[in-house]
Amino acid sequence: MFRTVLFVPGVSQRFIDKAKNLSADIICFDLEDSVPHGEKHIARKIIKENLNEREHFGLTKGIYVRINSSDSGLCSEDILSLVQQGLDGIIVPKVNNEIEIASICSHITDLEEKNEIEKGHIKLMPSIETAKGVVNAYSIATADPRINALVFGVYDFLYDMHLDYIDTDGSGYMYARMKIPVDARAAGILAIDSVWQKIDDIIGLKNDAITAKRIGYDGKTIIHPNHIEPVNEVFKPSKMQVEWATKVVKALEPVMYKGKGIGAIRLEGKMLDIVHYKQAKAILDIAGAGTAVCRENPALD
Repeated sequence: MFRTVLFVPGVSQRFIDKAKNLSADIICFDLEDSVPHGEKHIARKIIKENLNEREHFGLTKGIYVRINSSDSGLCSEDILSLVQQGLDGIIVPKVNNEIEIASICSHITDLEEKNEIEKGHIKLMPSIETAKGVVNAYSIATADPRINALVFGVYDFLYDMHLDYIDTDGSGYMYARMKIPVDARAAGILAIDSVWQKIDDIIGLKNDAITAKRIGYDGKTIIHPNHIEPVNEVFKPSKMQVEWATKVVKALEPVMYKGKGIGAIRLEGKMLDIVHYKQAKAILDIAGAGTAVCRENPALD
């Protein structure tokens, strides 16, 4: 599940320790906005140490890092420092075009091979935060198979457009906000909405999340632990997701649970394997439907 992507300042071990017990679907160590330029090297060291202790965050969470943008001059050093065992994915901010993605993915592939990580294991979420990024969102989304979601960054987008943020009027960013999930869905990946900056305005957060879900987003990036449960509740699995997950678990459980077969099957014209199985199980566990599926499937008895 990608309902909640919690940004945690990579320079703060205290915040990282707190994140170990939080229920966000993805914990994302931040190397960008929350880390001053002079402390980037410290944050890399802290993040690397925590990736070495990946098991402390639980196996159900995704562990990502938001690196610095291609234009920052720090991107390559971030990737070189942090592509290692324990890392599940990278969020790349302010992506303008697919050329930037191709360069980053090539670098990651080389490091996966060097560090004996399964090729393609480390996923990528390009963050769309500029006018160029919005225009090129579909080509960015389809630039490499390791891309699993697009992220919308509303505040940097508005800055790029020379517009002010007005929380009672989303007309300045609505086109971009609505285009990104369309491009993501067309590319066969997910879409993650922007953060809600008003920490204490939980009602506003819920309303913003509801709007995001209605226009096609699968979750939100968040910046405070108090936002996890409200957003998780809004983005709980839909009926369509539960139906898909039920089919996948029924089809794959005999292979995964009993150890029979080759570990992959064809379902409705698509190849499914253990990654899809884990995703389906997570959906059903959240929806409370896992037990019902097991009862209906005699292979599990």
